[in-house]
Amino acid sequence: MQLTSFTDYALRALMYLAARPGQTSSVKEISGYYGISRNHLVKVVHRLAQLEYIETSKGKGGGVQLAADTTALRLGDLIAELEPHMKMVECFDAQTNTCRITDSCQLKHYLFEATQSFVETMNRYTLADLVAEDAGGITVR
Repeated sequence: MQLTSFTDYALRALMYLAARPGQTSSVKEISGYYGISRNHLVKVVHRLAQLEYIETSKGKGGGVQLAADTTALRLGDLIAELEPHMKMVECFDAQTNTCRITDSCQLKHYLFEATQSFVETMNRYTLADLVAEDAGGITVR
């Protein structure tokens, strides 16, 4: 299983903002810090704002900042929300499934269970855990 670059960039942006509580940052600043596509990050920031994880403001002094309490952002729920199609195999999606053994195959059940376990494991951690200095979290300067 691999997270999409969209989710990867979303997690990075949230970590960046969480490491700078109460401060406003620009998309250009965040994309420059990580060396990632500004255009792609604009789409990510737009989605994070729709989900109300961040607040955006335009104009001079505008930018983005964390909207939610970092201790409340469970990573598993966040990833599941950003990866709504976490389908490890074709048969997870009834609309696109063309597999001939779907009805008798047990693999899909095991993979579904593994995906659920991944989300549950990630839910033991929050965004705050990723930036906690005492735990060796990221520091943005």
